[in-house]
Parts: sequence; C-alpha cells; structure tokens
Amino acid sequence: MIFFRTTFVPVLLCFFLSACSLVKLKEEAKVFYSSTVLAGYVASTVPWDQPIVVAAYSRRDDQLTIAHHTVLHEAGGYELIVPQGDYALFAFGDANGNLRLDEGEPVGGYELGPVHAAGTGALVNLDFAISNKAQSAIPVGTAVAGPASGKPHSTQVGAIASMDGELFSAESGRRGYWAPVDFFKEVGGNIYFLEEYDPRKTPILFVHGAAGSPQDWRYFLQHLDRSKYQPWIFYYPSGSSLDSMSYLLYWKLSNLQRRYHFDRLYLTAHSMGGLVVRSFLANYGEQFPAAKLFVTFSTPWGGDTMADRGVEYSPAVIPAWNDVRASGRFVQTLFQKPLPQGLDYYLFFGHAGHYSLLRPASNDGAITLTSQLRPAAQSEARRVFGYDADHVGILSSPQVFAQYDALLKAADKNGDDGQAALKGNLRVAFSYTRPDQTPASEPMLVLTPADALRERIVLPLSARDSGRELGPLPPGRYSVGLVARGFESTPSSTQVSIGAGTIPELHFELKPQGTLYGYIGADVKPVDNPAGSFRPGRRNIQIESIVLSNGTDRREITPASETRNRTLETYLAGEDYAFESFFSFVGLNEGSYELTIKVPGYQPYRQTYHVVPGKYGYLTPIDLTPLK
Repeated sequence: MIFFRTTFVPVLLCFFLSACSLVKLKEEAKVFYSSTVLAGYVASTVPWDQPIVVAAYSRRDDQLTIAHHTVLHEAGGYELIVPQGDYALFAFGDANGNLRLDEGEPVGGYELGPVHAAGTGALVNLDFAISNKAQSAIPVGTAVAGPASGKPHSTQVGAIASMDGELFSAESGRRGYWAPVDFFKEVGGNIYFLEEYDPRKTPILFVHGAAGSPQDWRYFLQHLDRSKYQPWIFYYPSGSSLDSMSYLLYWKLSNLQRRYHFDRLYLTAHSMGGLVVRSFLANYGEQFPAAKLFVTFSTPWGGDTMADRGVEYSPAVIPAWNDVRASGRFVQTLFQKPLPQGLDYYLFFGHAGHYSLLRPASNDGAITLTSQLRPAAQSEARRVFGYDADHVGILSSPQVFAQYDALLKAADKNGDDGQAALKGNLRVAFSYTRPDQTPASEPMLVLTPADALRERIVLPLSARDSGRELGPLPPGRYSVGLVARGFESTPSSTQVSIGAGTIPELHFELKPQGTLYGYIGADVKPVDNPAGSFRPGRRNIQIESIVLSNGTDRREITPASETRNRTLETYLAGEDYAFESFFSFVGLNEGSYELTIKVPGYQPYRQTYHVVPGKYGYLTPIDLTPLK
C-alpha cells in the first residue's frame, strides 16, 4: 500500500478510524515531536565479531530504567530514540544473544556525563567503545529486555535481510507509516543488504514511498542484473518527518562509506522516497562523490494539496503530512539547493489515473501531473519519461524497467570513460601516542586539492584502514590531513601527488587534546524540529564575542567574515575558529571552563563545561534568551 493511495483522503480516512486509533495517532505525533534521537558510533578495543547491544538508560534511587535499546550485528553506528530527560549510554557484546550483560562480555559507556534530551531533534557523535576492562556503572546481569524470541535483527548498516521476510512485508511498511515511533523503537531505520557486500558490483540504493515497504521493488529486483549490481534497501518509518529521514539516510550512508569505501552509487526512489533522497542529496550530497545516478518514479515534487487539507482539518496528523503539504516549508524550500555536480538525474512519471472528486486534475491515480512535473524538477532532469501507468503499477511495468535498465547501462559506460586508469591510491597509517586513549570515534582523512576549483574529499576511516591502500582517488596534488575528534594530528597536513603508478605512504600520530565546540541553534517551530532531524545553526544574528576561560587560560573568538567554512582546516592547524553560529576551541588542558557568548539583543549565555583531552564532548544546540 502506497502513501498517496491511503493518506490523501486524510480527513475522510480519519472519520472512519476508531476513537482509539485517533488517540494513538495523536499520541504518536506528540511523542515524535518531543523526543530526541541519540546517535553515535560504538567501537571495540578487543576483537569482537558477535552482536552488540546499545542502550540509553536513566537512573533514580539506584533503579536503572532502559529507555530504548538496539542491537548491532557488528561494531558501528547506532540510533536510539528517547523522550525528554537525562540519560546515560552503555553497550556490551552479547555473545549468547540473551540481551543481558554476562560475565566476560566486553562493555563500555559514554563517559562525559548525562546526555540531556529535550526534544532537540538529534544528538550525534555520542561515540564510545566496549572493552574487557571492569565497568562499575553497569553491573553484570543487567538486561535491556526479556530474552529474545529468535535472533533480533540488526539496525547496523549492511545487515542482511530477506525480501520475503516479515520485516519487509507490506503490513510492516504500513505500520511504519501509521506508528512511526513504535516502528523506530522496534525496527529502526536502516540500509539493508540482500547479500554479502561485493566490491566488484555497483550498489543501487532503493527507497520506497510512504506506507510502502522494500517489497514494492520486487519486480525491479527480480529483473536487475545481479552479476553487475548489488541492491541496497533503505527501509524507514515513512510516517516520520522527511527532514528526519533525510538525515537518517545521510547517517547510514556515512557509516557504509566508512565501512566499505565504495566509489560508485546509484539511487532509485519511488513516490515520497524521491523527496527524502533529493533532500539528502541537496544537503549532504557533496560528501558523497560516489553518487552518480538518481532516478525517481512518481514523486510528488510539488507536494499535495490534500495533505494541506488533512493538516488543517484532520483530528490526528501523521508527521509526514506536514512535509508533503504543497504549501509547507519542506516542499517550498526543497529546490533551494541544487543537486551535486557530477550526478545525473532522470524523472519518470505516470498518467494512468482517472478523474474523481478528490483528483479532478490529470493524475496517476494518486499524484497529479502538476506535482510530478514541477518545473524545478524537470529542469534538473537530463530526461523526463512518461508512461501510461498508475502510481503503483509503474514499478511493475516491463517498459518502465527496460528504460531504467538502459539508464543503468549508460551510467556504467560513463563511469568507464578511461579515467579510471589515471586514478591512484594512497596508503595511510595512524597510531596514538597513548594507546590507552584510542578514541571511540573514528578519524576522517581530508584531501584538499591544490586546484581550488575541485571539491575537497572527506574520507571516513576505521581502525581497520590503518596501513591499507585507499582509493581509487582522482589524480592530482593534495594537502592531506587526518581529523580525529579530541586528538591533535602530527603532521597537521602533508602534500602528496596522487596518480597512476605510485602509492604515496603517509603516517599520522594522534595525541590527545582538549576540544570544545558547538553552535547556536536556529529558532524553529516544533513541527520543524522533530525527532531525528538536524537543527540548523542561526544565521540572522551578529555574534559579538565567544569566550572560553578557566581562570588561567582565556580564549576569545569572533566569527570569521569569510564565506567558506574552514572548520576542518583550522582544526588541523590547531586554531580556534568560529563561522556563522558555529565555534571550535582546540588544544585545551583538562579542566572546567566557562563558556560565555554575547550577542546584541540577547542575554549573555554562560555555561560551564568539563574538558578531557582525548574525549569528545557533545553540545546541544545553544538557545539564546532575548532581552526584555
């Protein structure tokens, strides 16, 4: 069942829902807009290839209460959703799958004090590691839930799933639409594999529409050349905010990029999934130069006026309705940022719908042609293809798939343009001056081209990448540095030439240093800052000063007047830096520091933070209080 077949008659639909169902919908929306998603990376300081359990908990009167837990099939990224409150995090290796910390299992926790969740959308970079060291905060025997009935599925990217399993069923997909919070707690949102990763095959990411499921792509997957392509499935609670799902997609692909270093990626989306993917590409696409092809089917680029009516008149509103409104912020601002350079986009639409009182205009049975063919979307497309197919049938049309397959072959040919032979590799090794303080978060390799017209490359690394060849990389001369949160890199950067026939070898040493950074959050309405969304920084203020002091060490910075963000470069150079509403202090000694921010028209912001070299401390978006 697809989103626009079921939703857009929201007022009529809600009329037939039971009172209990309406209460449930209202409660889901209330929880969604007041909760926070906690995300980070769990590493392991010991060899571990078994599942890892990650949990957020609160403690009162020595009573530990689990707010949410998830299971990873290997070390990597996690996501938890919690209501407002103060939480601590822990993880442990679950060798026997009983969801309980047993003697001898590695364990670890987030060590920099409680995480304050206050409906701030998302708190990220909450990274920590598990080890065999004794941990007193979480006693042996602590269970996050009752014994699992069967093997719990993993929410870590790359988990292998079956197209025929209950997880991917149409019923499960509908549940992700009507009860997105419950779905996220129990299923999560993830990029699944259907087979083991194969570096010889090009990955194609398939994204379903609202109320849909991965099984909507069954025809495509049955006819896809699996000797050349590996399908990846982004499965998400489609009733959630589209901003949240766009950021979740970014987070998941970032972790996959760190894990596999893929150099080519095609993206394929249906209906509302196209909105999610375009938002991801516009906001984060420059960090994924591997993305070469984007194809959408029956996407409501112009939104849907039925969603506007639903939000206005329905007694219960699903969060996704707010974003698909034709008059809403998401649709109105969707094309403010262009798609990344080097990405080919193709638009498919259907026109087999019929006139009705609800759909008086030409449509595909769910979406009007006016919305599917929004001029801004057409102007970005290399070609536009129309078919006599309805909103659902377009995904099982032989003619549609034949054209899609031709686009894949053309993209393959464009990728094999003779330039691959000119590309080169790079070998990077890194070590720590204090192995006992190896960071839980993983480093990033930053390659800045000498040619100012070329894009900077940011390559996420993991511990297993140290000493390995990385690439292929575009030929040229680069300034290369290694960024690890809470650590100083030596050298800060080095010049290398990358090309065919040579493999430069670099080594970086990482020394613990104290750091503190954060940003002033933009004023947003609750509907624009739901669980899982990334709250932007303020741009409409003039910061007078940002001061950090502990009595003996005083630092003061003001935002740079330049138009380009140089945060990574200044971090590598060991310089304090501020850009727009973001600030970063580096090279701090351990201790407590008072942060003071002065902005005309607002009360001074003052807060004390404890800094520990080698440990990254997150900051929630800072809110300023206007002067009366």
